Amino acid sequence: MEFRNLGRSGLMISEIAYGNWLTHGSQVEEEAALACVRTALDAGITTYDTADVYAQTRAEAVLGRALKDERREGLEIFTKVFFPTGPGPNDRGLGRKHIMESIDNSLRRLQTDYVDLYQAHRYDVSVPLEETMEAFADVVRSGKALYIGVSEWTPDQIREGHALARELRVPLVSNQPQYSMLWRVIEDEVVPTCEELGLGQIVWSPIAQGVLTGKYAPGAPLPAGSRATDEKGGATFVGRWLQDEVLERVQRLRPLAEQAGLSLAQLAVAWVLQNPNVSAAIIGASRPEQVTENVKAAGVKLDAGLLEAIDAILDPVVERDPTMVARA
Repeated sequence: MEFRNLGRSGLMISEIAYGNWLTHGSQVEEEAALACVRTALDAGITTYDTADVYAQTRAEAVLGRALKDERREGLEIFTKVFFPTGPGPNDRGLGRKHIMESIDNSLRRLQTDYVDLYQAHRYDVSVPLEETMEAFADVVRSGKALYIGVSEWTPDQIREGHALARELRVPLVSNQPQYSMLWRVIEDEVVPTCEELGLGQIVWSPIAQGVLTGKYAPGAPLPAGSRATDEKGGATFVGRWLQDEVLERVQRLRPLAEQAGLSLAQLAVAWVLQNPNVSAAIIGASRPEQVTENVKAAGVKLDAGLLEAIDAILDPVVERDPTMVARA
């Protein structure tokens, strides 16, 4: 495993992180989830990402049980707050009440005294940003989080949040956006803003919900048991890519991956890691062998010719519109 600084902070994280969105507590049984985490630990992954909303809070609890016997100092545990976790009007958003209650609930489920990174899962237009950042600052000062981050914020929102964090003297160090060969909306504006401010990207869906593995063939039935057939939520997110033109172009990447000695999934994960502003790529898994395969992308360097060939194949189907940030 290779390690990178999270932005310009002193926190080192594994460049491949393990995330449990759509898996733990939902798509896979707990025994399989624990096996995936065990495999991730054995592969040298130290960074684990979750959120209070995943599987209606169950994902945090599963991850807490999976990591409870590990040396805490050897792990980086990230979680998030914003989406509804209960029926009440204050069970959501980035108001002070929800943030302060959510961090305590997350720590209880994760069975830890602190998280390394506490992230705003989206921007909350209904709450003054000052209130949100002051609450995050209090979370850090209480020792319940070491750093703060955001997810799917626009460049202007990131800039305003960073300025307040500087005033409050708390470390805002990261952004967590969707990013893959097919979804590049952060490249033109978000990445330059974060490079200027010292934030690193922790990117999710580097294999485009499994589409970049090549398992979805144009004109063919959806594979049984795949995310595209998952009624618990996976199908909603992968559907945008299940078009024959996209799937045909993904298949054309296969010879390039073979030339590099990689599977298509490994090529996809390695590709996002070529961006110097990316601190880590988050992988998910429903089976341990998926972890074993994807971690082989760590440390891979792709040459310029290969990157140009990938662009030439995918360019007509790539989403680059910077206004699509936060519309994932």
